[in-house]
Amino acid sequence: MPAFAQAGEPLVELTPLQNMERLAQEIHGPAPDLAINWRATGELRARTGAEDDVWVHLEAKTSLPLTCQRCMGAVTTPLEIDQWYRFVADEDVAMAEDDESEEDLLVMEPQFDLLAVVEDELLMALPLVPMHETCPVSPVFSTGEADIAQPEGAAEVKPHPFAALAQLKKPK
Repeated sequence: MPAFAQAGEPLVELTPLQNMERLAQEIHGPAPDLAINWRATGELRARTGAEDDVWVHLEAKTSLPLTCQRCMGAVTTPLEIDQWYRFVADEDVAMAEDDESEEDLLVMEPQFDLLAVVEDELLMALPLVPMHETCPVSPVFSTGEADIAQPEGAAEVKPHPFAALAQLKKPK
């Protein structure tokens, strides 16, 4: 990552959704042609009395068909990420600095998986309850018992099993 940040050249990618398995599980129906546009730019920022900090700016933009929680149909949901990350040496440093730092911290690893970070951020950007402003079809709400079909020839109203006992309590 330091070499990437030092070079200063942005990494611009168009990644098929199928390469992000966890995110692909969230969509409504099959969508083999969906892709995620994302861009990462690295930079070194000078720090007094220490090595330069490695920073990465991550941007991603897409629209995914999610399941509307009202009508259960597909609702196209735009997702956008615009996030800065500062890299730290190890997990201990990240834990120590996490509470005081305003920026997100990532641990410097020899084989850093930037695509996994993009997928994580998109998953966190998903709405908790995706739904249409106005559903294209009216949702059908039901409470249960009224919708259960009666078998052919069944009595409409069954007498209460204790109705006969109630008759015994009445004065004669």
